[in-house]
Amino acid sequence: MPDVRPISRVVIVGGGTAGWMTAAAMSRFFNDGQRQITVVESDDIGTVGVGEATIPPIATFNRMLDIDENEFLRATRGTFKLGIEFVNWGQLGDRYFHPFGSYGEDLHGISFHQLWLREAARAGGGSISDYSMCTVAAAQRRFGRPKAGAQSLVSQIAYAFHFDAGLYAKFLRGLAERQGARRIEGKIVHVHRDGQSGDVTSVELAGGEQVGGDLFIDCSGFRGLLIEETLEAGFEDWSHWLPMDRAIALPTRNVTSPDPFTRSTAHGAGWQWRIPLQHRTGNGHVFCSAYMQPDEAERILLAGVEGEPLAEPRMLSFRTGMRRQPWKNNVVAIGLSSGFIEPLESTAIHLIQNGIHRLFALFPDNPVTPLERDEYNRGMGELYADVRDFVILHYKATQRSDTAFWRYVRDMEVPDSLARKIELWKRRGRVFRENVELFSQPSWIAVMLGQNIVPERWEPIADTLDEDKVAAAMAQMRAAYQAAAASLPGQEEFLRRAGGWGA
Repeated sequence: MPDVRPISRVVIVGGGTAGWMTAAAMSRFFNDGQRQITVVESDDIGTVGVGEATIPPIATFNRMLDIDENEFLRATRGTFKLGIEFVNWGQLGDRYFHPFGSYGEDLHGISFHQLWLREAARAGGGSISDYSMCTVAAAQRRFGRPKAGAQSLVSQIAYAFHFDAGLYAKFLRGLAERQGARRIEGKIVHVHRDGQSGDVTSVELAGGEQVGGDLFIDCSGFRGLLIEETLEAGFEDWSHWLPMDRAIALPTRNVTSPDPFTRSTAHGAGWQWRIPLQHRTGNGHVFCSAYMQPDEAERILLAGVEGEPLAEPRMLSFRTGMRRQPWKNNVVAIGLSSGFIEPLESTAIHLIQNGIHRLFALFPDNPVTPLERDEYNRGMGELYADVRDFVILHYKATQRSDTAFWRYVRDMEVPDSLARKIELWKRRGRVFRENVELFSQPSWIAVMLGQNIVPERWEPIADTLDEDKVAAAMAQMRAAYQAAAASLPGQEEFLRRAGGWGA
């Protein structure tokens, strides 16, 4: 029998959002007095710190750590997010909203969007956005927390957050250290490995100190200090589908009360984000350097922001794809060291969160065996591919031909998994989730319809319901959503009442 021992020393290389999310969760659930959680972090190494928008599962992560939501919002100067507004994506001048939550209510077991497709072809029926609680509330710049079991339509609200990523990392660091995690300040200059297994045994700091461990979590960002520079895990490049490789970030002063949604505005070779926080607005321009020069991208960004800049524009470079083995030997890459998909759908922090959950579900003994590693890599590979396909959809589903960039993404071949979804939708508005996909049916519906992919027909079962009764039910729904949204406060008012507004 092999000598199997519990993992007693976990070393997290790098801080930032990924490092401190991992440390906070690890120290909450795995620090049993027999295990030491150590974060090695250098103040001299900056963090990317751009991802300030999230998707709803982040609330689950915070609750898992027993974090009070209002305290978290105050500490991170956070705001609520009901979805993303997309501008100029299908065609120049187009505008649509990708909401969290659902559309309407199914009738007699028939999907609401199928009935809406029939009604839209027959008599109009309004926009499908009229049947989304999150979309209607966002349009009115209002917010309310859903209440479990409540009959009100407000219970259909699903939300995430915008927050200052640096403040979130600081908040989690305090929590992790109170839970027993240890932080070591220092820059890693050498990685030591076992000569037989190839496992990492310790990292050496500039002053000569060595930090030994049984399991290493690589949160070193794009560099991938352990997973790539040391273990050469390999990288699967997806830039032929998602060719954006630069981003310019710029914070500005708020000019209005913060909106409860993110905005993404497409430009000639990429898109601009707008993320409203309590104390500032985060802005950035993601673009493809093969089609646009950095100085032009910066001019577009500066021309499109509202409010006074609070810093100089900051350029970031990246490559879309993921590690071929995000877990190799005794090193698990989490965050940017594991892979990167542009922030169009605010998935970066969720990919961190999912990596942490999978690691917990497959937490190994010492020595680490291939069984846990292979399952982790398979699951993360499927998740990244699901997110990749959904983001590619936004580019493929365009009718724009005004620039070479848009002609390229419009005409490019896409992964078979995505091509199949598009064709199923085009025929009869069908959306099928496979495995444990992150984006549910309403998300695919929002982007497909929002970018003008209208099915040829609807499912035959929709024709079994009386047209007039369906039309009356839909009119009642539209009016109810408008009334429910109008009863809510603005989001700043809500935050102040709830105690979530920072000093």
